[in-house]
Amino acid sequence: MKVLLYPLWFLYRIWFYMLMLVPIIILFPFIFVTILSEKTYPLFFKIARLWAKIILIGMGFRYSIEGDEIFEDGKSYMLVANHTSMTDIMLMLIAVKNHPFVFVGKKELVKIPIFGFIYKRVCILVDRKSSKSRYEVFERAQKRIQQGLSICIFPEGGVPDESVLLDEFKDGAFRIAIEHQLPIVPMTFFDNKQRFSYTFFSGTPGKMRAVIHPPIETKGKGMEERHQIKEEVRQIILADLENDNK
Repeated sequence: MKVLLYPLWFLYRIWFYMLMLVPIIILFPFIFVTILSEKTYPLFFKIARLWAKIILIGMGFRYSIEGDEIFEDGKSYMLVANHTSMTDIMLMLIAVKNHPFVFVGKKELVKIPIFGFIYKRVCILVDRKSSKSRYEVFERAQKRIQQGLSICIFPEGGVPDESVLLDEFKDGAFRIAIEHQLPIVPMTFFDNKQRFSYTFFSGTPGKMRAVIHPPIETKGKGMEERHQIKEEVRQIILADLENDNK
């Protein structure tokens, strides 16, 4: 019976990539203007949120966000969430409205046609195999924070095996947060793995829930406390995922 689903899953994947690329092509003149200067990034962010909505709604995902009232105007945050799906990017854009942020993402994605052209101009790229690249992330993040933007990092450092509920967290997000005294906002994405995992022949329309937790302050904290803060954030997200799996 499952074999009958393979053609549908194939078409569902193709539809996803079409929803990713077609709006970018249509909106490209507006996108291009807003990525020419870092000053126009807030305008690009609005276009990116529209793009995310088109994809999630077009895929049949009914998203719901809990806790999005926590963000204060004029304040920068470090946004962190569990990472299981390509749709994590879209859900993050939807969840954090009216509060522009910049993704820290892997350099390999610049190879995606059209998307990669934009991606390398609006995201902070990191080559995880290069210690120099990881160091440069701190400098670029500082510049963005000084511009009043928030930073988003998926602290697992990649997408774990699908059997892993939540992988161990890397230090990067917490180093940046402590260095710049940014409040850390843990976010739990419950359904993205089920809706659209990295397994090609999988996926289904349905609910897509996100919970935004109250910020964890880093003011007055030192770098020696990063492991404690990292584990505190991880336990918040892990508890959500474990309770949802019961």
